[in-house]
Order: sequence, then C-alpha cells, then structure tokens
Amino acid sequence: MSDSESLVAFEDSRSSTSPAPGTVKKRKRDAESNTKAEKTAKRKKKRKLGAVEDDDLDVDLGINKAVGRMDSSLVADYVAQRTKRFGGDLSLVELEDRHIPGKELIVCFVDAEKAFLDSSSWDKPRDLSSLPAFLEHFAATSGHTHSLSKASKLKGAPHTIVVTGAGLRAADLTRALRTFQTKEAIVAKLFAKHIKLKEALHFVKSTRIGIAVGTPTRLADLLDNGALSLEKLERVVVDGSHIDQKKRGILDMKETQIPLVQFLNRDGLKDRYGSSSSRVDILVY
Repeated sequence: MSDSESLVAFEDSRSSTSPAPGTVKKRKRDAESNTKAEKTAKRKKKRKLGAVEDDDLDVDLGINKAVGRMDSSLVADYVAQRTKRFGGDLSLVELEDRHIPGKELIVCFVDAEKAFLDSSSWDKPRDLSSLPAFLEHFAATSGHTHSLSKASKLKGAPHTIVVTGAGLRAADLTRALRTFQTKEAIVAKLFAKHIKLKEALHFVKSTRIGIAVGTPTRLADLLDNGALSLEKLERVVVDGSHIDQKKRGILDMKETQIPLVQFLNRDGLKDRYGSSSSRVDILVY
C-alpha cells in the first residue's frame, strides 16, 4: 500500500470511530438534563418529607405525624416558614435573627452553627406514654452525661426544659415525666393558668428542678425575673407533634409560635447551640 493510500485509510478509520459533533452536544445535553432531573427529584422528595398532609393530622391521638418525619434541616425550615408567615411586621433582619439552624446528631463532629438534633429516627408514636423513652434515648446519644433523674444543687436550674403551647398540655406532660422525679429533682409545671407569677417565682427560686415544663411566655417571665436559670440547661424539648381538636400545634398558631421562637433565641441559649462547651440542644417531639 502506498503512503497516500495509507493516509486515506487512516482518515477513514478516524472519522468512523469519532462521534459527530452533534452527537457530543446531544450527550452533554442529556447528561445535564439527567443531573437537573435528579436535583429536582431530590427537592421534591425533601418537600414531601417536610409537607403536612391532612392524613398526617390524627385528631384522636392529638398528633401531627409529619413532624416526626422531619430531620433537623426540615424542622428548621418548618419553623422558619412559620416565623415568616406569622411575623409579617418583622424586617428581614428581625426574621433572620429568629431563624434557628438545624444540625445532625453527630456527637464527635458538630456543626457549631446549628441547633436541632435530628430525631426523625424515632419510630414510636410521639404520644405522652413514649415521651420518657424518647428523652432517655436522645439524652444518651447526644453526648450529655447527666441523669434525667438528677438535678443541680443550684435552685431553679433544670437540665431540661419542655416547651408546650397550653397550660393543660403542660400538666399532662408533667405527669408523663414524673418517672424522672425524685425528692431532690422535681419535674416542675410552669404555666400561667391558675398559678400566679409571684407564686411561681417563689417556687422556682426555692426548688431543685430537673425538668421544667411550661409555656414559652411563662418561662420567659421566670427568666426575666431571675428565678429560672439556664446555667445547667442541656436541652430544650419542643412539644411539636401535639395538636388540638382544630388540628393546630405550638408551631401553627401565632400566639404560641412567636413566643416560642423568641424564647429559643434568648441570650444564654442561642449562643450555646452547637457549642463545644455548655452546649444546648433543641429536640422536637
């Protein structure tokens, strides 16, 4: 074969194995399309997990089942969306100040800017009977070492604060958590209905409290008056799954959601979320 014939054969071979320019572009477009489709599918899946459907609202049990499916980031988004909805008169800066970031339950490597523990792995009903086991489980896996049945010698300084939307609910939660009560570690109900602030102040100042249960407004009043202390606090438990007969929970009503977010953003709390020392976690039950 002559040199010219060899060159022609080589060119023919190269052209037959190399894809046409149009084919390359099509493959690139298909790859980009697939990537976009995957991202869209992931966003839809995340929105579905964070969405609350009517079937999720079990009025007989008083539970919003959707809350239990939410991981830490979805819970943070859920709270932020309602803060924006109810805080229509707030500026962008004020809304940002009320945003509480989420965090994964990774004891040895915690994102210092995030607050919520991921409790979506809990597969039992989030009712009153399961609350003690829920607390024990996440207290044990969060890195805190203090027993739930013990209290600091410092009066009015609980290791756990449970925040709920109404006084009657606070009483129910207190009874459910009495399993952790001892003579030196009281499970205290702190809410405004039928209990005057003056009486509550005296009680908190003179009592060793392990777990405090109350409404966000009364808890804030006790903090503002110097009775309740956050010094020994390890966790805040938000009664997020409970709903009333109108299918509303603490995160679904302006009169409870805004005070809750204000409480969670208090000085002495917000700066300790994800902290390497004196850390405070938020658990949504």
